[in-house]
Amino acid sequence: MSGNVTLLSDTLAKAKAEDRAALIAYLPAGFPTVDGGIEAIKAVFDGGADVVEVGLPHSDPVLDGPVIQTADDIALKGGVKIADVLRTVREAHAATGKPVLVMTYWNPIDRYGVERFTAELAEAGGAGCILPDLPVQESALWREHADKHGLGTVFVVAPSSKDERLAKITAVGSGFVYAASLMGVTGTRASVGAQAEDLVRRTRATTGLPVCVGLGVSNAEQAREVAAFSDGVIVGSAFVQRLLDAPDQASGLAAVRALAGELAQGVRRTP
Repeated sequence: MSGNVTLLSDTLAKAKAEDRAALIAYLPAGFPTVDGGIEAIKAVFDGGADVVEVGLPHSDPVLDGPVIQTADDIALKGGVKIADVLRTVREAHAATGKPVLVMTYWNPIDRYGVERFTAELAEAGGAGCILPDLPVQESALWREHADKHGLGTVFVVAPSSKDERLAKITAVGSGFVYAASLMGVTGTRASVGAQAEDLVRRTRATTGLPVCVGLGVSNAEQAREVAAFSDGVIVGSAFVQRLLDAPDQASGLAAVRALAGELAQGVRRTP
């Protein structure tokens, strides 16, 4: 069974052909429950997301701010396992036909086994992985198995990345490049800032891969701002916050569906 990196690439190309940025949503698996998380992803797709990143909850998420940490804690206390993450990918993709990635730190994959994880992610219909803490120079084993199973390898670049480093990262990545809009952890912010635009410009100088921007985008206005200079807009904490604030599951699903709709309008770059 081959993974869906081609579906991911085609989805991003389709958005570009429509003269817009893609909307990429992030939600952790197992939050608020495994079943509830799957329904939330379906709702986000229904609202207008092009791609969803499924977070593999981690007890020490170095990139994630307090909102996603809170959701991860809930998922971990609920007993979420890698099997639940893979089930989330499988059911979300099967229900929508859209590309679903896993975003995870390296340690859980290393413990689980690279060959086993890539084979099972491909079998579940996954499009690939975002690996924020895997150094490119240590990624050969992962990339070998990801390539064998038709999975994309999305690396994260940051404003601190020098041009030479950007070129090394983009040379071996696939699917897209995740440009972290600013130094620090995930979370909604009042402004995404000029750092992101400069990072996208420098990254594009090294690669033909789409460059998608995450960290800080929470509303349609910010999505429109980022869509003006990027190939994709990544939103996570704002979706998670809507679920945390909801009094019940139905309200939470309605809230994330509505937010996806607002952001989907924002990425279309028109006032």
